[in-house]
Amino acid sequence: MFTGIVSDLGRVRAIKPGVMPSGMRLHDARYEFETGYDTATLALGASVCCSGACLTVIDKGPGWFAATVSAETLARTTLGRWSAGTPVNFERALRAGDELGGHIVTGHVDGVAELKSAREEGGSLRLVFAPPAHLARFIAAKGSVALDGVSLTVNEVAATGFGINLIPHTRAATTLGALALSDAVNLEIDPLAGYVARLLGKD
Repeated sequence: MFTGIVSDLGRVRAIKPGVMPSGMRLHDARYEFETGYDTATLALGASVCCSGACLTVIDKGPGWFAATVSAETLARTTLGRWSAGTPVNFERALRAGDELGGHIVTGHVDGVAELKSAREEGGSLRLVFAPPAHLARFIAAKGSVALDGVSLTVNEVAATGFGINLIPHTRAATTLGALALSDAVNLEIDPLAGYVARLLGKD
């Protein structure tokens, strides 16, 4: 579990196809990441949110760690579009007693949204995204979403998408400030919205 507060901005170091001990090639892949985290404190088996996707640490060294990315994750997130050098937002798993600065984020990406417009608005940057049609009803004004693992407040909802504002700190400390039109981001709806829909029989 995470909070959507990015604590490190790293990048993809390498991507390698998964291989069984028998030598058979898998659809899964090994992703290696460069990070500013002290990896001595990062246990094998630990969870790290990587631009919205919860991945398990399987290997590590000074300044880097590796994770296996399943074929399902590659198909349903932006990770299949990444390459060496792609910037990545990192957040370590929430520990009991940590400050909940954003909102509850599971690291289970619901879909991919596309950036439709961007404009300066006062001291912030207004971004408008088009979500997948089946997820639009879960997004509400003044509610929360996670975009590439970043907890954000929805400022407006329209038929064509939803808007958020990036303050200067978020622009500088995450990948979102460098997005270009038509770029894709990993979208996780507020888990509470999904639970309510299921309880009401509207999932």
